[in-house]
Amino acid sequence: MELTIERAVAGGRMLARHEGRIVFVRGAIPGERVRTRVEKSTRQAIWADTIEVLEPSADRREPICDAACGGLAYAHIEYARQRELKRDVVADAFRRLARFDVPAGFAVAGSPERGYRLRARLHVSDGRAGFFREGSHSWCDAAPTGQLADGAIAAADAAIAALGRRAPAVDAVTVIENISGAERVVHFEPREGMRLDDVARTLALPDGVTGITADARGHVVTIAGSPTVTDTADQLFGGASPIGALPAWTRHATSFFQGNRFLTGPLVRHVLDLVGSDAVADLYAGVGLFAIALAARGGRVIAIEGDRSSGGDLDANAGPWRERLRAVHAAVEDVGQFVHPGDVGAVVADPPRTGMSPEALTAVVALGAAQIVYVSCDPPTLARDAAKLMAAGYGLTSLRGFDLFPNTAHVESVAVFAK
Repeated sequence: MELTIERAVAGGRMLARHEGRIVFVRGAIPGERVRTRVEKSTRQAIWADTIEVLEPSADRREPICDAACGGLAYAHIEYARQRELKRDVVADAFRRLARFDVPAGFAVAGSPERGYRLRARLHVSDGRAGFFREGSHSWCDAAPTGQLADGAIAAADAAIAALGRRAPAVDAVTVIENISGAERVVHFEPREGMRLDDVARTLALPDGVTGITADARGHVVTIAGSPTVTDTADQLFGGASPIGALPAWTRHATSFFQGNRFLTGPLVRHVLDLVGSDAVADLYAGVGLFAIALAARGGRVIAIEGDRSSGGDLDANAGPWRERLRAVHAAVEDVGQFVHPGDVGAVVADPPRTGMSPEALTAVVALGAAQIVYVSCDPPTLARDAAKLMAAGYGLTSLRGFDLFPNTAHVESVAVFAK
C-alpha cells in the first residue's frame, strides 16, 4: 500500500488510513508518503512496515543500526523531531482517553543519545550479551545501539567469560552502573535447571566490573566484588545538589531505579520543585529515589514499596533519615493501612508501565491529599488514570516530559494534579 502518514501514536508506530481502516506503520514519519508491506490485518486495523519512502520528511536520517535491535523505533528521525513526536503522543493520549487538552507549553526535555542507560537486561548467546530483535528471540549486538556506556557490553562479555566452563549456564545478564560510571555490577540469570550461585567467590573481577552477582531462586548471591552501585547527591545532581551532599542511593541490579544517567537528576529536581507539602506519601518508591530526596530536604515521608529487592535497598538508603522517613514493605493498594486521610498533603506515585490499579487509585484518592505528583512511563495509562483523578475532583495543573530513552518510543511524563 502507498500511504500518507498522519501522526505518531503510542508504541512507536505512525498512524495512516487506508479504505476506512487505520494503519499502524513502522519506520515512517508524519507527513511522509511511503510504500508499505502488510504484516497483519483485522477488520478494524492494519499493521505494516515501510519498505520505500516516496516523499521523505526533512527530519529523516540514517539509523545508527538495525532499528529492531534495542527498540529503536525513532532512530530514523532527527532528535529534535523525536521529542516533538513524543510530546504529541502524550497530548493525543490525553485528548482521547481523558478528554482533556494538555497545558500550553508542554515539552519533553532531551538527553544525549549515547551512553545514557544506567541499567539494561541483556540476553546471552554463545557467551555474548545482547538484545533480542523486537518481537523475536533473534539475538543482536547491543553495542551499535549506543544506549550503554562505552565498554559496558565488553565488560558483561568478560564477566561471562570469567565463568569458564560454567559460562553456558548464563541465560541473561543485567548490567547496572552508577551515574559516574565508576561502579558497574553484572548480574547473572541462570538457564532453567541450572545454577550459578555456587561459583566460587574467588572469581577474578574483569576490567570494568566492580561486582558480579547471580540469581538463586529469587535471591541475589554475591559472586565477586561489591553487589551494589551507589550514587551520591552530588553525582545525581551534577555537583549542585539542592539537598546537600549527604544523601546517597545504593542499589542492586534487581532493584528499580530510573534508567537515564543524564536526566535522573533533573527529574528528581523537578519533582522536588513540584511537591508543595512537608508531609508526603511516596508510592512505588523503588530504592527511595524521591523519598530520600524529600526527607533530606526536611520533609516527613512514608515510602511504600512492594518489591523485595527494591524494598531492601529502600530500607538501607533510608537509614540516615529514620526520624523523617518511614519505609514500608507493602502493596500500594494497601496504603490506607499505613496512611490515613489528612496525614499527608502530597502523594508522589511512580507506578510501572501498567499504571495504577483501580484499587490503588481508589486508595490514593481516599487519602484526600491536596496534590498528587504522578510520574509515568506510559502515556495511555497516565491519561487513563488522569481521567479517573479528574472525575474524583482533581485538576491537571502541570505536565512535563523527560526523554529517558532517546531513539525509542518511550517517554517519561510528570503530571501534577491538585484538588
